[in-house]
Amino acid sequence: MARARTPALVLGLLFLVLACGAGIWWYLHPQPGPLKLSKVSFAELDGWAATDPRAALGAFQQSCVALAKKPDTEPMGTYGGTLADWRAPCAAAAQAPDARRFFEQWFQPVAVTAGRVAQGRFTGYFEPEIKGSRTRHGAFQIPVYAKPDDLIQVDLGAFRPALKGERLAGRLDGMKLVPYPARADIEAHGLNAKILFYTDDPVELFFLHIQGSGRVTFDDGTTARVAYAAQNGQPYTAIGKTLIARGVPKDGMSLQVIRAWLKSHPAEAAEVMNSDASYIFFSEEQLGDPRLGAKGAQGVPLTPKASVAVDTRIHGLGTPFFVAGPAPLGRVLIAQDIGGAIRNIVRGDVYFGYGEKAEEQAGTMNQPGRFYALLPKPVVERLARAGTLQ
Repeated sequence: MARARTPALVLGLLFLVLACGAGIWWYLHPQPGPLKLSKVSFAELDGWAATDPRAALGAFQQSCVALAKKPDTEPMGTYGGTLADWRAPCAAAAQAPDARRFFEQWFQPVAVTAGRVAQGRFTGYFEPEIKGSRTRHGAFQIPVYAKPDDLIQVDLGAFRPALKGERLAGRLDGMKLVPYPARADIEAHGLNAKILFYTDDPVELFFLHIQGSGRVTFDDGTTARVAYAAQNGQPYTAIGKTLIARGVPKDGMSLQVIRAWLKSHPAEAAEVMNSDASYIFFSEEQLGDPRLGAKGAQGVPLTPKASVAVDTRIHGLGTPFFVAGPAPLGRVLIAQDIGGAIRNIVRGDVYFGYGEKAEEQAGTMNQPGRFYALLPKPVVERLARAGTLQ
């Protein structure tokens, strides 16, 4: 009975928070301008003629598998209609012999901007590899935690539609929901949580936290995926900003620069990493197809250079986008993931895959680009009739 009453206690506390829902919404949505949609043609997409959308078609087919499990009334973000509008394109995708012709036949490009701001920022992420051991010995002293049993996660959108995509995480302290410990506290005192395995390098584990998933090679020669399971609810802070505040030059800041600094400053590395209060908990999965990545937020394996993390307060997972910009942009990407730092209308994080080359590309990726959502034609027609398109 006590366990059955626990959610009710949490919900009661949340209603107090949600009483000022509108103010919270604006605080959590730091947009440079309102969402603006403009109908364009494929011929107007800079780089469309040169792109090869075959990998994106495969990724879209994966998304359709996930979409098929949801009801027709499920919304596809704030502007993409409902899943009923996506049934026909998904059915056609399963049999499409030509990727370019498929996208041109079933979709209409719509420019997505933040008011008058057309360009946004696009970064990259990859699937790192760490070493692990099932037992604690030698250099393998650092625990990699599963989701703790006392971590409570709440979808605020279930209480207020304006808060869709916002979540709280914490733990119960008697009758009170309190924040979960930050990274520094977890590192100093540990957790009462299942330990999946032990690793040997705090810096490499930190980058696994940043990327959200990866692979582990155990000391017995076996391998596995390390998938995202949960987050402690604390805010994410890019430690590149911490290093800049410490005097590291801003120009050329990248994953590689951050790693090199942490490795060469072992006495200060823990303090810098702990400036990011966010902490990730993982699950272990079979490796499966090594060409694909771990499952993203949509629950499907990520496809290198065809999957992108977006802000799901605005965009629907499964939506194809043409992202115009300098290479490696200028391609079709399918929204299949989310990220703590991906918080804007025109903002994306491109998945680059696994290995040294993927790490190099993702670590230096930080460039402007433009979002063009590829929407089913009936959805665009409805948006036009409603006067939503500019």
